[in-house]
Amino acid sequence: MTATLPRVLPSPVGKPLPPPGTADAFRKFAQDLAAGRRLRTTETAQFIAEQFDQLATDWDTTRATGRDDPVRDALARGGPLPRGRCVELGSGTGLFSPLPAEAFPQVISVDLSMAMLQQAQGRSPLRVQADAGALPLPEGSVTVIAAIDMLLFPAEAARVLAFDGVLLWINQLGSDGPLYLPADKVTAALPGRWQAVEAEAGWGSWAVLRRAH
Repeated sequence: MTATLPRVLPSPVGKPLPPPGTADAFRKFAQDLAAGRRLRTTETAQFIAEQFDQLATDWDTTRATGRDDPVRDALARGGPLPRGRCVELGSGTGLFSPLPAEAFPQVISVDLSMAMLQQAQGRSPLRVQADAGALPLPEGSVTVIAAIDMLLFPAEAARVLAFDGVLLWINQLGSDGPLYLPADKVTAALPGRWQAVEAEAGWGSWAVLRRAH
């Protein structure tokens, strides 16, 4: 079940749209991965890490959207949010790491790219190079997962989340984003029964998902 909240943060002019063909190809990849039609492989993870290593130095000025509206809105209206350890998946250069750090007592920034994590120095004190599809975390050890423009690995997300934990699913460019997955597809991909609340904010959208009790 998904509840949709009304928009409160308007969409500014100048939305940076990715090339249509590229975005469509990435969205297909993201949807197939989440639905289990494509399997995570070590080779794919290595390829992605290498690509982002090359982009890290110029990421903040050439690739990042620079809009944090969906993250702020999710934290403000997606609650109640539990207090505890938050893992930020695909944290990149740490542009948005300070936001969950304001809401949760501990935030661990996780990214495949070591170069990206090095760029995040000063923005995120706890940084770990790891694959979001095979996290080095015990079962049920995470209270919150924050995934900002990230691929969904549903089984792994459900494994590490505590039973009463939440998944913050952020698409900075909404349906125009290259990794966009709507809340209903995220809910359907996660094992078990989940419920979500979602909204549009700024250029993007967000959803907060939790297990249905």
